[in-house]
Amino acid sequence: MRKKLTGLMILAVMFGAGCATEVIRQQPQDVVDLSGRWNDTDARLTSEEMIKSCVESGWLSNFNKAQGRDPVVIVGTIANKSHEHINADVMVEDLSQALVNSGKVKFVAAKVERDEVRDERQDQQDNARAATRAALKQETGADFMLKGTINSIVDEVKDQYAVMFQVNLELVDMTTNEKVWIGQKKVKKLVKHPQYSM
Repeated sequence: MRKKLTGLMILAVMFGAGCATEVIRQQPQDVVDLSGRWNDTDARLTSEEMIKSCVESGWLSNFNKAQGRDPVVIVGTIANKSHEHINADVMVEDLSQALVNSGKVKFVAAKVERDEVRDERQDQQDNARAATRAALKQETGADFMLKGTINSIVDEVKDQYAVMFQVNLELVDMTTNEKVWIGQKKVKKLVKHPQYSM
């Protein structure tokens, strides 16, 4: 009886080990595309390419010449109009990082972030020593707002589909509402589902 139980336990352990979840660590910059859906790699590469295009276009040198300084940019809403649930906050963070890392523009916090900082600044007026208080009404205003959309088109037949994601970005002058730069990036994927036979 004891041998039977031991044998069953070994089989159970072996079966359990065979069904265990396998996790393979990846570097954040590695491309992992399992489903064909919009993913972190798409967001990062699209942001880097579009910001590079943005800061290399004519509006920047025109602003530098006219104002004698680097422009201040804020990232506004990136609206997801695609067929997928996409966390647009990831795209906003990637765009923000690419802007800051370009070294060609100054970057200010978005509305939600500003509200939090303002609350802290106001709290300092009542609770912090005078020499350490952040001054009120000293914020840097943005010259331009970067905003845009993520769209998609899907073409599907039997065991495969093609999906095209299109990201449109616009840089808008905060004073005049003029669009000083418009960029577009397309990401196209062909996804094939293997057919399994029983």
